[in-house]
Amino acid sequence: MNINSNKRFKKNNFKTVVIQTKFLNAVLGILLFFSQITIISAQTTVKKIDSTWILEVDGKPFDIKGATFGYDHDVENYDAYFKELQFLGVNSIRTWATGEYTPQLLDAAEKHNIKVMVGIWMRHGRAGMEDDDTFDYLKDKEGMEDMYNNAIATVESYKNHPAVLTWGVGNEVYLNTPTDPEKEVYSKFLERVCSKIKELDPNHPITSVEAWTFGMDWWKKYVPSIDIYGLNSYGAGVQFLEDELKKREIDKPYIITEYGVTGEWDMEKDKNGITLEPSDEDKYKSIATDYQPYINSKAYNLGTYIFHYSNSDEFMGPWLCTHYRGLKRPQFWAIREAYTGEKSINHVPKISDVQISSHTFKTGDWVPISFKASDVENEPINIRFYYNQREGSRNLKNQITILDAEKVGKDNYRIQVPIVDTPIKIYINAEDTYGNVGIATTSLTIDNGLNRQQPYLVPKAKFPFYVYKDGSDMPYFPTAYMGGMKHINVNLKNKEDTRDGSEVFELKYESDEGWYGLGLVNPINNWGDVQGGYDLRGAKTFSFWAKATKDGLKAEIGFGLIGKDKDYPDTAKVTKEIKLSTKWKKFTFKLKKEDLSCIRSGLVIFSTGHWSYGSTHSIFFDDVVFE
Repeated sequence: MNINSNKRFKKNNFKTVVIQTKFLNAVLGILLFFSQITIISAQTTVKKIDSTWILEVDGKPFDIKGATFGYDHDVENYDAYFKELQFLGVNSIRTWATGEYTPQLLDAAEKHNIKVMVGIWMRHGRAGMEDDDTFDYLKDKEGMEDMYNNAIATVESYKNHPAVLTWGVGNEVYLNTPTDPEKEVYSKFLERVCSKIKELDPNHPITSVEAWTFGMDWWKKYVPSIDIYGLNSYGAGVQFLEDELKKREIDKPYIITEYGVTGEWDMEKDKNGITLEPSDEDKYKSIATDYQPYINSKAYNLGTYIFHYSNSDEFMGPWLCTHYRGLKRPQFWAIREAYTGEKSINHVPKISDVQISSHTFKTGDWVPISFKASDVENEPINIRFYYNQREGSRNLKNQITILDAEKVGKDNYRIQVPIVDTPIKIYINAEDTYGNVGIATTSLTIDNGLNRQQPYLVPKAKFPFYVYKDGSDMPYFPTAYMGGMKHINVNLKNKEDTRDGSEVFELKYESDEGWYGLGLVNPINNWGDVQGGYDLRGAKTFSFWAKATKDGLKAEIGFGLIGKDKDYPDTAKVTKEIKLSTKWKKFTFKLKKEDLSCIRSGLVIFSTGHWSYGSTHSIFFDDVVFE
């Protein structure tokens, strides 16, 4: 799995760019200068003593008691997170990629004596669980150079920071690359990257990361520069990793770079077609109890990163995260027991004996559900119900939404069926006063015939629905580049030309000729080939603030890009030619008669280069919103 990525590619004459941080190279250059003159690196080494592999930091044994880190954007709370990690016994975190906050993250980690596996992102060869990228390792030489340069710049910038433990190059690329010829090219490219890193930084070993055993044979044959194999493995299969290495006659150590309870991909489905989720007890046991025999006792294993120290209100939150909707899950306390031997200070509420009808229901029906909820400390328990549907776009499948419910007895409730037409997964949440939440799941069959009426299964937006606001998390991604693609540059966090002192979105075109276009689309790199977008029905207006670097600059601006020749088009396409000035102005479109049931392209911009605009011109946007 991944959290962050920094990718760039071309497809069908469209340049597409996934924005993680557009100023990364500039930031890295500055950091390189300061890191080299102000910080002295710690040295990490790997050695084998008899039949056991050992990791050392500055000559002292270092057993990785790690967690993957999901709060990299929340800089203001780094101290609180690292103090909590220390409480859990964590001595190392893993990231998947670097970004604009990496310097602060490394500094905070060093302050709290926590080491970092610094992630270096490698793009995937097909869309999958990891992301929506589709990179061609056989043809895209320019894209590989971009990845190579980013990897080298990352190492040059951070190699002297004392928080660095090892480099984590790539994540599950083999799993997400379709053919052997592509995997072979990627392997040779990976060796080029890793051998150069080894030349630049002899003080830190190189790890490359893959799911289960999918990378072992390729690494052995093509990538000798890898010092440590990074293996993502969930559930009981983790105990067989060392045997898999020995079977292949690979004499290298490994780190379990992701670990947790058995994942959705390995679980059976229930009678309603919903994947059975392990119980809270299983989630706790897989970490707290299985850590010693399955993981810590292996001679080739240098340690573990448990997935995932993070807070989430989406599908994988209850399954694998330490926090869900800001509340502590069993995984949180399990990490503490695995790494320190200490039990929970306060126990997570337990839910048992769940009973629900097996009938098929329609939207609006009330369904009886019963269960028992208990708490060791006898704290008051607050019960909430949520649901999730496993069909439709990725955003919809990730979405967990609250259900209307009523209590009708001591252990009896009833829940109201939502407006969906697929089986749903139901979550019973039991929250105590300490900030813990226990969760049990079941499922329900629904049949309204709605799928025949609404072919696009996408999330319903809540208004106001911001396409862009102050560079924060965005529902649409600026990845649909058109026309003079090589002259387009995007900055989502321009702080110099702001409207109200925060951040604005800058679209820069560095040419005085030719047309260009940019679409903000969902999912990333979407051209209508996959399910995506949002249901914006109910919006009355679409508005945005805009200005340009030249008075009189004309641009066609609006939303909707994907035509009906695609499987998944925009249900409405609304654009207008606008004459911009150098002063901010608000533009508003009324949407009374538009079909907004599925908008995949939340903002589109078309303009041209012209000598009167100069060799470079920019258009700025702020507060792009449906209301």
